[in-house]
Amino acid sequence: MKAETYMKRGEQVLLHTYNRTPIVFERGEGVYLYDVDGKKYLDFAAGIAVMGLGYGNPKFESALKAQVEKLTHTSNLYYNVPAIEAAEKLVKVSGMDRVFFTNSGTEAIEGAIKTARKYAAKKDGRKDHEIIAMDHSFHGRSMGALSVTGNPHYQEDFKPLLSGIRFAQYNNLESVKALVNEKTCAIVLESIQGEGGVYPAKKEFLQGVRRLCDEKDILLILDEIQCGMGRSGSMFACQGYGVKPDVMTVAKALGNGLPIGAFLTTEKAAVLVPGDHGTTYGGNPLVCAGASAVLDIFEEEHILENVNRVGAYLWDKLEEVKGKYPVVKDHRGAGLLQGLEFTKAPGDIARAAIEKGVILITAEQNVLRFVPPLIIKEEHVDEMIAALVAAIEEN
Repeated sequence: MKAETYMKRGEQVLLHTYNRTPIVFERGEGVYLYDVDGKKYLDFAAGIAVMGLGYGNPKFESALKAQVEKLTHTSNLYYNVPAIEAAEKLVKVSGMDRVFFTNSGTEAIEGAIKTARKYAAKKDGRKDHEIIAMDHSFHGRSMGALSVTGNPHYQEDFKPLLSGIRFAQYNNLESVKALVNEKTCAIVLESIQGEGGVYPAKKEFLQGVRRLCDEKDILLILDEIQCGMGRSGSMFACQGYGVKPDVMTVAKALGNGLPIGAFLTTEKAAVLVPGDHGTTYGGNPLVCAGASAVLDIFEEEHILENVNRVGAYLWDKLEEVKGKYPVVKDHRGAGLLQGLEFTKAPGDIARAAIEKGVILITAEQNVLRFVPPLIIKEEHVDEMIAALVAAIEEN
């Protein structure tokens, strides 16, 4: 088998920071992946919520090919047309005012943290500001993003982290209020927690945090890296709550596989000036041409409408699974970001599903996470459910 040969080679040269599933993927088509030995898999992971448009979208690929033939990089010492166009489109769909392109979601969080501290320093001159983050959150693996990630498991071996980070309980407004003081410069949270177990924010919680930030003149940072870009059924999940942040982070499906992220700010929070922040590769013409095409395709191919229709169908089918199998404890989520919580770790179920040709991934707290490409149809849900049910019954 080709896969065994490749995996053996990989183990010799790749840093072992992942316990990889023993599959070597070679190509993708639509919502399916194919490994080097020719086996076909229905993808309900989408590269951890990245491949919103699936694989092989001709408009997306044409945009990349055209840009490769023109220009791939110049640095941010100069303007480039794709970055300007992508930023204009992001501003339009988000309602925000300014965009800084990064290479990843974790870098977007880093920029958001710096924005919050700079905003507060300009206001009061202090150098000891604090940020309130949430328990069970996940914002990335770099030192700043790790500092606001509310899971000690990820932090233990890398301390000391950033000082001045305090953790409140997600969906508990009173716990947030109890931490606010004169040093607080920002509150950061995911509109829907993904890695932490697929927990949507309660409307009264998110709106209450927004009011609290307004009252205290502190910044609200919303992490839309996983739940944004249409996955919840709104272009950004916070829009479904009627809440506008001061800073928003996006990535994943923005690039449909390209390494791009961004933090967006309102004009009020656009405090960074030349010398405050930078990136060599961020916003280069190639990735921005891809992001620009993604945003066009979302509109032209009515992606949000599909998410809402098929997301509702997925919800009903997962509710049936929950009702039938006592091992399923809870069902949460929105759109095409949903999770089933089990009474035991569901790793064996995920592995059994993969053997049946359906890719599922887990999240914290015994959760199977369903984050397929946003272009799936009802028949793909049926195919996944059949494999899921068989996997549950075997385990």
